[in-house]
Amino acid sequence: MSQFALLGKRRFAAFFWTQALGAFNDNAFRNALLMLVAFRMGLDDRAVSLYTNLAPALFILPFFLFSATAGQLAEKFEKTRIIRWVKLFEIAAMVLAAVGFYTHHPGLLLVVLFLMGVHSTVFGPIKYAILPQALKPAELVGGNGLVEMGTQLAMLVGMIAGSALMLVAGIGPMLAAAATIAVAVAGYLVCRGIPAAPATAPDLRFNWNPFSETVRVLGITRADRAVFNAVLGISWFWFFGTVLIAQLPVYTRETLGGDGSVNTLILTLFSIGTGVGALLCERMSGKRVEIGLVPLGAFGLTAFGVDLYFARHGMATVRGLDWLTFLHGAAGSWRVALDLTLIGLFAGFYVVPLFAFVQARAPREKLSRIIAGNNILNALLIVLAAGFGLGLGALGLNPAQIFLAAALLNVLVAAYIFTLVPEFLMRFITWVLVNTLYRVRVDGARNIPEQGPVLLVCNHVSFMDALLLMGTLRRPARFVMYYRIFRIPLLRFVFRTAKAIPIAGYKEDPLLLQQAYDAIDTALADGEVVCLFPEGGLTSDGQIAPFRPGLEKILVRRPVPVVPMALRGLWGSMWSRRDRVRLPRRFRARVELVIDPAVSPASATAAALEQRVRALRGDLA
Repeated sequence: MSQFALLGKRRFAAFFWTQALGAFNDNAFRNALLMLVAFRMGLDDRAVSLYTNLAPALFILPFFLFSATAGQLAEKFEKTRIIRWVKLFEIAAMVLAAVGFYTHHPGLLLVVLFLMGVHSTVFGPIKYAILPQALKPAELVGGNGLVEMGTQLAMLVGMIAGSALMLVAGIGPMLAAAATIAVAVAGYLVCRGIPAAPATAPDLRFNWNPFSETVRVLGITRADRAVFNAVLGISWFWFFGTVLIAQLPVYTRETLGGDGSVNTLILTLFSIGTGVGALLCERMSGKRVEIGLVPLGAFGLTAFGVDLYFARHGMATVRGLDWLTFLHGAAGSWRVALDLTLIGLFAGFYVVPLFAFVQARAPREKLSRIIAGNNILNALLIVLAAGFGLGLGALGLNPAQIFLAAALLNVLVAAYIFTLVPEFLMRFITWVLVNTLYRVRVDGARNIPEQGPVLLVCNHVSFMDALLLMGTLRRPARFVMYYRIFRIPLLRFVFRTAKAIPIAGYKEDPLLLQQAYDAIDTALADGEVVCLFPEGGLTSDGQIAPFRPGLEKILVRRPVPVVPMALRGLWGSMWSRRDRVRLPRRFRARVELVIDPAVSPASATAAALEQRVRALRGDLA
């Protein structure tokens, strides 16, 4: 099923449009306010500068003050009811904004801006915590991709609409007021279609002290190192994006020589690129939470950020170009356009898997508070990004040089995150290897239970089997593998990071064998997935060897469901034993993974499972 099919399902569509309309209104109101202050009130440059710099600070302030409280609300109470109250709050704020637009009262409008910050702060923890409740695990990446795409496009259209409406001669303030009120009402009506999302921690003891709760929420966010570093990665995305977008107006004018239409063009390209990247994540990840895309996204941000500097970094010799003249006449214009689109594309690859990873890995009863912690850190990084841009500008760097600095800094940040959590880099290596060497089709992915312990058994055809399965299965699995394969240079990092379990024969190393059995039992006791190759070694002739009785010992000690699987089409591919010389006989081989429904532990004998795997594989060795 395509991810777009979710837009036809009530459990997702109503939330998607509620979120999109809210993002539109946030940006429409903010840009209408800035246009009013800058062009319609006759203020001097100092006053305009004061209001335009104060506005972002007022909008971001509630994220520091109220995110922790918002996280508690989202955990303790039913989420749909909170969304409805938030949308009613938005309507009231937009009515107040209409008064401010009509009376040209900047102070009142700044108060409304603060209120819209409160609106976004309360909605934030619900926005991502509700998705795991509404979507199946296989839909999580696609749903996040749609939300990210919808948010980016809604923000872009909101910015354009808010600015354009306010600048309409004579009636601009009234048009902007009417539009924002209408969108707020539409958001409330749409949100009434969101299905109930029960409280995940109804017994949570509410802490009204925002400061002590902020400390506690950040502690909860840091509890799982992998989740926390994913949160840091998301916050870095906001830092990078804030630096980029904040510099675009000056970059457009001074470096590209363009007018406002060129600024709109490059914002559009960046937003479309991000939306497309977000949507592609589901296809590239095989509908699983594939954090291997995160290093790919980080690489793209740096590569095309650096290229953006070399595309155009001097002062423009001609000013005031409109977007069409810029594209057809300015040197390097298409390269700039392509770089900004691809920066957006790789930003989508970077951030969508991180959000899905946090949603999938974080405990359900703490997810809203972890998202609240994420929002606090996002706000902090946005403030630091503003300081970063202002500081480098004060040192004399132009916008293109600031882009270059951010792109190079991205290398250091990515290296830091991937060093702390090797799982990101391991998944990237696995994803690249599997998608380079094979074309994999999976049949029966839903037969693996979404939760709880399960033992997978599969035929063993090549040295790449564990990596291939690692890059294909939707749930992380602990692979039991022959210790000599476990110790292969380069791949040892991948296997160790994936917590593979090395095993040896009794005559080779009885201690290692016993340690393997203990590790398997512990993993199953913890509710993990363990994958076993019961033949005990690679096939030397393409046929399935008899299954060894070790799997029965595992089930006697820990009775769990067993899922038979078969790899088809691997014999004769790279790293199978068909050829003595390890040259690719069939590069980019078409491979199938067939997964059967789970078998109860009582009937899961070695002979019965062997027979089932043989039937699944059929004649396609």
